[in-house]
Amino acid sequence: MANLKAKKQAKGKTPKGAFPWFLWLAIALGIVAIVALSCASPTSGPTASNQSGEFKAAIIDQLYSLQPNEAFIQQTTHELEAYGFEVDLYQGDEVTVDLYRSLAGSGYKLILFRAHSGLLSGEGEVINKTCLFTNELYSETEHVKEQLSDQLARARIDKNHPFVFSIRDEFVTRSMKGEFDDTVIIMMGCSCLYVDDLARAFIDKGASVYLAWDATVDLGYVDRASAHLMQQLCGEEMPIGKAVISTMDAIGPDPKYGAVLKYYPAQTGDKILEELIQEPG
Repeated sequence: MANLKAKKQAKGKTPKGAFPWFLWLAIALGIVAIVALSCASPTSGPTASNQSGEFKAAIIDQLYSLQPNEAFIQQTTHELEAYGFEVDLYQGDEVTVDLYRSLAGSGYKLILFRAHSGLLSGEGEVINKTCLFTNELYSETEHVKEQLSDQLARARIDKNHPFVFSIRDEFVTRSMKGEFDDTVIIMMGCSCLYVDDLARAFIDKGASVYLAWDATVDLGYVDRASAHLMQQLCGEEMPIGKAVISTMDAIGPDPKYGAVLKYYPAQTGDKILEELIQEPG
């Protein structure tokens, strides 16, 4: 067998008939650029947009410590993820004044509050101001500025439970950092649309629509009704008004308290979720 002798390449020269190394490098970089561009090409719809990290939702489960409902949380998370949202879940002691303070600037396109709420009362008189509960124990020495300016109030479920901080409409407009970005707000607590003070505050802060019940609600009822609402909004892609009507037809008002699901403002009733969470144009 003949001995094969390698031909030594002169330093700095390319063998005859071969591509220079820098041409191979240019071709390789061109292929990488083409692949990167094809992966980044956007497609229409909220699901595709969320894959690039644009659409996020939050579930605020303030009731988790006292009355958890894992089935509801799992079903709602599934509905949101199937629609195209990346979902963050906050439960129990995570639900504080500072969490609420941060929500407006966090980029959420939908926030669902599974939280106690109610109307302020004093010396036997009901005051038509809506309060949304946190799970942060009340203290006179915490959040003093917000307490003195009537942005926060102390609240409790009943005499068997400790006082916690609750936020009022003034807290939304004055102390929430940043702005909501066409965010859909869904309130599962009591009387969050008995008056529209909290609704107006969220809309003024940049939310696109606010859905809530107009009176006291039983928790078992509102979990069922909210699950149906989420399925109509996400799974069936119904407009807001039609989804509310469908929920009331299927589940009905609260059988104990007569609470009815409503939305604010009225002109959002003909819009579907995709239209509400995306800026025009």
